[in-house]
Amino acid sequence: MKRRQTKPDIDASAKIQYYARLTPQEEGGFLVEFPDLPGCLTEGDSLEDALANAREALSGWLYVAVKEDDDIPAPTVYKSRRYHPVTPDLDVTIPLLILWTRKRKGLTQEQMAEALGVTQQAYRKLEIPGKSNPRLKTLARLFDALGLEVELREG
Repeated sequence: MKRRQTKPDIDASAKIQYYARLTPQEEGGFLVEFPDLPGCLTEGDSLEDALANAREALSGWLYVAVKEDDDIPAPTVYKSRRYHPVTPDLDVTIPLLILWTRKRKGLTQEQMAEALGVTQQAYRKLEIPGKSNPRLKTLARLFDALGLEVELREG
């Protein structure tokens, strides 16, 4: 059942990171499941392979959820060694951060488009993973309009 996302379920200042539960399989390898994201699962022959596939599965799940305007649950922090934090690809993380921040601030896409001096259609693409490749100047204006600060760290 599709649920419309009217309000974000996460504070956009939080790190966008979901926890994958890795379960060793009798035949070898690992089953990877994201308890917060129904149907988001994958597997891998090794721990390294499972975690790489987890990132791909997470990014794909979030991409489809944003594109379909489905509800995206907030991530839960798990402390068990069976759980591993996974960050989605950057081309999914940035649009999601933009979307959640705009909604948390109660702004419409039209208001954001006006603040940036672009059409609503052009702005909408900024919130959909894979639909836009904004220039750094555009991102700087956008983050400024949303009151976001960007911190780059090696790691």
